[in-house]
Amino acid sequence: MAETVVSFVSDRLATLLRQEGSLLGGLREEVELIKDELGHMKAFLKVAEAKEDDDSRLQEWIKQVRETAYDIEDVLDEFVLRFAGYRHHGFCGSLQRILKAIKSLRARHQVASEIQSIKSRIKNISEGRQRYQVEFGIDDRVAGSSTMTNSWRYSRDDALLVEEAKLVGIDQPKQHLISKLLEGHDHQLKVISVVGMAGLGKTTLVKKVHEDPDVRKNFPVRAWVTVSQTCDFPKLLRDLIWQLHKELNKSVPQFIESISTIELKEFVKDFLQQAGRYAIVFDDVWDVEFWNAIKFALPEGNYGNRAILTTRKADVASASCTESQDYVYKMEPLSIEDSWTLFRNKIFKGNRCRAHLMDVAKAVLDKCDGLPLAILAISGLLASKDVSRIDEWEIVQHSLGGELEGTGKLERVKRILSLSYNDLPSHLKPCLLYLSIYPEDYLIECRMLVLLWIAERFIEWREGMRIEDVAWGYLGELISRSLIQVTQVFYEGSPLTCRIHDLLREVILIKSREQNMVTITTGQPMTWPSEKVRRLVVHSSSNSSNIQHHQQRQFYSFKHLRSFITVSSTNPLLSKTFLCEVLRSSKLLKVLDLKGEKIAETPTEIFNLLHLTYLSLYGTKVERVPKAIGKLQHLEYLNLGNTGVRELPVEILKLQKLRHLIVVAAVDPSDDDCGYYGFKGPSKLGGLLALQTLNTIDASSGSVIVKEIGKLIQLRDLYITQLRREDGKELCSSLVNLTSLRQLSVASVGIGDDSEIIDLNHHQHFLSSSTSCSFLQSLRVLLVHGRLETMPAWITHLQNLVRIDLYWSGLRPEEDPLEFLQHLPNLGQITFCGSYQGERLCFKAGGFLKLKLLWLWKMEGLRRMTIEEGACPNLQRLILRQLPLLEDLPWGIQHLSHLQELGLYEMSSRLMEKVENQEEESEDYRRIAHIPEIVIGFYADDGKWRIRRLWGKKKKKTILA
Repeated sequence: MAETVVSFVSDRLATLLRQEGSLLGGLREEVELIKDELGHMKAFLKVAEAKEDDDSRLQEWIKQVRETAYDIEDVLDEFVLRFAGYRHHGFCGSLQRILKAIKSLRARHQVASEIQSIKSRIKNISEGRQRYQVEFGIDDRVAGSSTMTNSWRYSRDDALLVEEAKLVGIDQPKQHLISKLLEGHDHQLKVISVVGMAGLGKTTLVKKVHEDPDVRKNFPVRAWVTVSQTCDFPKLLRDLIWQLHKELNKSVPQFIESISTIELKEFVKDFLQQAGRYAIVFDDVWDVEFWNAIKFALPEGNYGNRAILTTRKADVASASCTESQDYVYKMEPLSIEDSWTLFRNKIFKGNRCRAHLMDVAKAVLDKCDGLPLAILAISGLLASKDVSRIDEWEIVQHSLGGELEGTGKLERVKRILSLSYNDLPSHLKPCLLYLSIYPEDYLIECRMLVLLWIAERFIEWREGMRIEDVAWGYLGELISRSLIQVTQVFYEGSPLTCRIHDLLREVILIKSREQNMVTITTGQPMTWPSEKVRRLVVHSSSNSSNIQHHQQRQFYSFKHLRSFITVSSTNPLLSKTFLCEVLRSSKLLKVLDLKGEKIAETPTEIFNLLHLTYLSLYGTKVERVPKAIGKLQHLEYLNLGNTGVRELPVEILKLQKLRHLIVVAAVDPSDDDCGYYGFKGPSKLGGLLALQTLNTIDASSGSVIVKEIGKLIQLRDLYITQLRREDGKELCSSLVNLTSLRQLSVASVGIGDDSEIIDLNHHQHFLSSSTSCSFLQSLRVLLVHGRLETMPAWITHLQNLVRIDLYWSGLRPEEDPLEFLQHLPNLGQITFCGSYQGERLCFKAGGFLKLKLLWLWKMEGLRRMTIEEGACPNLQRLILRQLPLLEDLPWGIQHLSHLQELGLYEMSSRLMEKVENQEEESEDYRRIAHIPEIVIGFYADDGKWRIRRLWGKKKKKTILA
């Protein structure tokens, strides 16, 4: 973390010297000295941070470096603020007047004093660096690994801990892996990787497989190699040689102690080629490079040899399993039933949990979330308590975070979970720690998370890449390392929402506090940390007046605050005086997120926050945007979604750095079919050249605004509402310029069947130039809400389209939309709602090869569906809703061999009877017997929505409200 902060500040100093060097005057030399010394510290920190947990002195030194770097950033921002302040107060007539204002005696004296103070601190810190460099033997010329030398011991100890407890829920995955090991008679080396987060029991599972009698019988040559983070590769090879010789009762040649690594690998390879069929486990692999090195020592042979890996990293698992016969097994958490079994086995010797302890036990198991390591450790702690006293169990329940800290009873759990954090490269550590802003069990919007990372300046610019793409890469790496769990995916498999395991979150909270990264309050009376508060996060409180009450009792100072965020405000009522105090005293604020707060107007103090880059007023009661918005010239993200704002002032055009502009609200929050409000923008909106997201522009004012859209050539996501029929041609003309556009949503004037026609059928615009071809290639998602006379012909050229939604298109029978879409090679999701007036839809053989989700809704004339054999071969979900004339299941549904779910919502009573009352020997039953889940939804006589689920071939029925 400290290395990341130092790197960022060092780069800012370099930029200041390059761009504003003349304003520094005689201070330039001191600033250059500070920048150079920070450069030396950065190299040293890369290695030192890996050792800080082992020495409190080194930890304190790193803390001093971090806080000094933050203070340097404060001085830089204060300097820029003064410069910007003079410009805003009318001193921009000439450069001489600016220089005269900036170099005023008082301002220069203050800046000089602060820089001299920092220079003195830097000198003392530098002396400490040189001392520790000698004492710890750290060579800052060599890039270090962010690992602890003894960390691997904890990993193996915890594997034994799980083993001793006779882990439950292991039989099914064990048999599955054994079958994968034994299946096939191929002569190639087959690799099986077991991947999952820390503490799931990967090592225990593979050990059970490795020791199984059938495996021992089929693989006479076996070995188990523990790799871990701190891998001494030559030593590992010698250990492997020793095990192989012992397995075959042979003596180990003495010369292996003196030969090179290459010779050791050749020795292993020659030995295995002669030894027979082998199965070797490589446990706890952390690095793709390890596999790239060891695989050359593993001969293919003619015996069907096997290598098994356990790892926390998805990229390691996939890199080792590149051949067709290889296999990746993703380890899942224990089910609720198995979690209870393990818990009871540890505490109650398999008997039932005491009734008066059930609520506490459930809360503890919810926290463990299926992680065997956590269940065993916490149940071991509870086993020492008096089961007749619920208060002792409640104390443990509420103090789990404390038990993870220091030398608490759960320190072992902290150690094993901390290994993954320690292994992170420096640029990912602040991104992971930032997740501490979210409450327990919070579903995190991935898009919002990466945009916050960008605003916090955690993301490094990379040449030739958008910073948003770099940020998504960071998220992907954290997911790959099993530190973030994806809960919902969007198109192309990109994560939509995610979460973190509750106990991992506790570890992150501990480290976040140690780093003074985030301060969290619920408004309850608290003592602020002695360090400067730099990020303040407000979570919901059961007493909405707490913040106001506490504010009256204590004076707040947020001079160093950089971020102020409210999260999950179920009872959102920030004291107006508290909010104003924060905004008034936080001149350096960069991130302000007041999502869901009950404020009726934008606080005027916001417009003095000249460093602000991220502003969200989503879900507030704000109805207008003041002209003062133009002062926030560093603003990159502005979210006014779900507010009363319907128009933006012309001053918005001053925000030349604005990349994401979101002003959208549902017409009726309870009914998506009613459409969305957008905003009316200034006529020169095309001047916001940095815009990448425009959501949602109201085009009812006419062709001028539609034409301006064509100037926003950086756009990636474009949402348009209230489009008039006569402006369709102008829109097509503008779209061809948007060569980076990935998502396009167009809604007409009017709602539903009463909507106006959208005229997008201007094929000539899309085939007339190379730029139009780029637009056709870039578009991934197309959403159209409104009537279409014909399907736009250019849709057939969208070779990379993955999703299309057509709402209320009302296409005539002769305009079958499937004819236009069936050969799009990447189309994975289709939603038709009131889109087609025909009586029949036919999915033809060879069409829709990538389609996974098909949703057909409110097509009142549809009587028959046909799915030819060879059509939609990868369809996983088929949802049919409000198709009143469809009285039979789709003909050919039996061909959909990958179908996982069939949804039938508000369908005809005849169709429902055929599905629910069929005999198992009937033809209708055989057509759908392969579908794992059938879901029937309907409104009951009492007006309440009901869902009936039919599972498997026996069709067990359950009714849920």
